[in-house]
Amino acid sequence: MTDEKDRVAILVDDMFFAAKINSAAEACGRQIERIRSREQLEGFVGNPPAMVIIDLNSDRLDPLETIGFFKSREELSAVPIVGFVSHVLTELIRGAQAAGCDHVLPRSAFTQMLLDIVSGNLGSL
Repeated sequence: MTDEKDRVAILVDDMFFAAKINSAAEACGRQIERIRSREQLEGFVGNPPAMVIIDLNSDRLDPLETIGFFKSREELSAVPIVGFVSHVLTELIRGAQAAGCDHVLPRSAFTQMLLDIVSGNLGSL
């Protein structure tokens, strides 16, 4: 099993973005775990990832509910969550922030800062 500090959980439907995140993770020695189901979320309670990256436009699982899942559990509430979305979706951005998403970025900024994000350098966000 991968050490939690080396694992980044992602909820990303877009294969292009998933591949970019995976490449950045490999470059800094981290592994990606794709979130595919509600049951999988439950498994994080005893084995939290280092961070969570969420495409706020995901259709796989409700992104806002996923954020709420992490933030409502004591064992997971400190796990940083980074969401990315089109900058024009202001209601979704506000909803993600209200749900507890630690950082919400436009897709373009997310892409530009991806290596810093995946390496855990979130201070610049």
